[in-house]
This record gives sequence, structure tokens and C-alpha cells, in this order.
Amino acid sequence: MGKRTIVKKIVFTCHALNKIKILSNHKIFVDKNLITKIITKPDIIESGYKDRLVVQGRLDDNHVLRIVYEESDKEIKIITMYPGRRSRYEKD
Repeated sequence: MGKRTIVKKIVFTCHALNKIKILSNHKIFVDKNLITKIITKPDIIESGYKDRLVVQGRLDDNHVLRIVYEESDKEIKIITMYPGRRSRYEKD
């Protein structure tokens, strides 16, 4: 038999949903599908504050989206996200 993939439920906090709206007001268009894609296949994974994880994926040639989340046995809770310059977060 093949490998079994377990998919956790992804939950967005009110703050995270509000942040999506705030970013769109600044012409940075992020949606739940993009966030889910970055969570499942991140370019970078780092440890964050209070045992949270920070993952990162590309937005465009110059920018990345960093997503802060908490993970339990049952779900992934998106706390917040923020854009950043690739030059700041990607080291060669």
C-alpha cells in the first residue's frame, strides 16, 4: 500500500482574516488558497515566538509572504501573515 497523507484542518483567526483585507487595501492580494499552498509547501520553515512556526513562500520576484501559525494534532491555526522583501528573508 502507498503512503497515507493526513490533512489537518486549517483554521484562520479573526486577526488573520482581517489581515487579508488590510493587505488587499495595500494592493497585496493574498487569499486562503495561497496561504494553504505556502503552508503545505513552504520555501522556508522557521521557529517563531511561543512555539509557533513561521513559513515563507514567494509572492513575486522581489517579495515573500511570511505566515505565522500554531499546529496541534488536529489543526493548523493561522495567526497572522505579512509580506516582506526577499532580500531580507532569503539568504544565499
